[in-house]
Amino acid sequence: MATAIRFSVDGEILEPGEAFLPLPDDGLLRGDGVFEVARIYGGRPFALDLHFDRMERSAAAIGLDLERDLLEGDADRLITSNGDADCLIRIVQTRSGRRILSLEELPDHSPTISLASVSYSPTVVLNGVKSLSYAANMHATRLAKEAGAEEALFVSPEGIVLEPPTSSIFWATADGLLRTPTLEAGVLDSITRRKIVERLEVEEGEFPLEDLLEASEAFLASTTREAHPVSRIDGHEMPVVDGEWTGAARNAFAEALAEDLAKPYG
Repeated sequence: MATAIRFSVDGEILEPGEAFLPLPDDGLLRGDGVFEVARIYGGRPFALDLHFDRMERSAAAIGLDLERDLLEGDADRLITSNGDADCLIRIVQTRSGRRILSLEELPDHSPTISLASVSYSPTVVLNGVKSLSYAANMHATRLAKEAGAEEALFVSPEGIVLEPPTSSIFWATADGLLRTPTLEAGVLDSITRRKIVERLEVEEGEFPLEDLLEASEAFLASTTREAHPVSRIDGHEMPVVDGEWTGAARNAFAEALAEDLAKPYG
């Protein structure tokens, strides 16, 4: 669980210990709401407009009237209140209309990460929706840790690779192709994934777990991880860790980051 630095609740900026959510609220009681998490670099948010775009799509998919203008104003004030720090911003709107934002410390990721596959059947009605209903994702991570890994890897009942609970996965084949699961498989349209796919030649498709286990290297991509090397999957050691493709993805993301932060903000 990330450590919160500061909150905004319905536009009011609050310190830890001051923020409370009035009840009843179906965001808490039923997980009925949408959220986004974006990265702040030196007081500047990365791709915040794309996160709000996705949040609007998520809200529309579940019939939630998103108050984007108010949320954008809340986010700007909260980010500005924290100066030039590196951190995360979490943006939530619940079914009851509560706007809950928090600045959080960056998680401390290990240099590499190991994965354990967990069978998972995506809920089609929520495909592409970043909803508050994350209990299955969190439980999958616990199952992976019980299996001796650091993170889970969702695999469909048919054996098709999907994604980890809070990131995307890429891998390089023995003949040098970079692959990632297609969005049509039910994976989230990750902002970091999109930036990498836009800049590298990536084959998207529905690939079996065996294809991934035969890969020469693999990495995860997410807001907090950027490009994070994978060291082991289901006890299978990756032949190359933090290799050429992981470096290329890291460079591609750095290019996207530089372009975005060069734009005027505030």
